[in-house]
Amino acid sequence: MVDDNTILIQRTLRSGQKIHYDGNIVIIGDVNPGAEVVATGNIIVMGAVRGVVHAGAGGNEKAMVLAFRLEPTQLRIAGHITRPPDGQSLKPEQPEVARIKNGVVTIEIFNGERHG
Repeated sequence: MVDDNTILIQRTLRSGQKIHYDGNIVIIGDVNPGAEVVATGNIIVMGAVRGVVHAGAGGNEKAMVLAFRLEPTQLRIAGHITRPPDGQSLKPEQPEVARIKNGVVTIEIFNGERHG
C-alpha cells in the first residue's frame, strides 16, 4: 500500500521545534536534541536523529523510523517506547531502521529490503 500523505521538511529541526503530522514525515536535515517529530505513519530522516521521534502515533505498529544515524533521546513506535542504552558508542556507517518485531522495538542496519 502506497500512502501519498507525506510531508517533506528541508531543514534541520532545532531544540524546541515540533512537527506533528497525520501521515509520513521525510526530513532532509537533522533532528537535534530537544526537537520532536510525531507522525501517524513513517518518519524518514536524511540525517541524524538526536531528539524525540514517534512514528505510528495513531497506533500503527507497522510504522518505522529510518535515519542515517539513530541516536534519539526517545524513540516511539505506536505504543512502544525505547531509549538508547547508556554509554552506547557504536556508530554504524550505514542507515538504520527502527521497527517493531515480536512486540519489541528493534534497531538494525537498513538494507533496503521490504518487511511486512
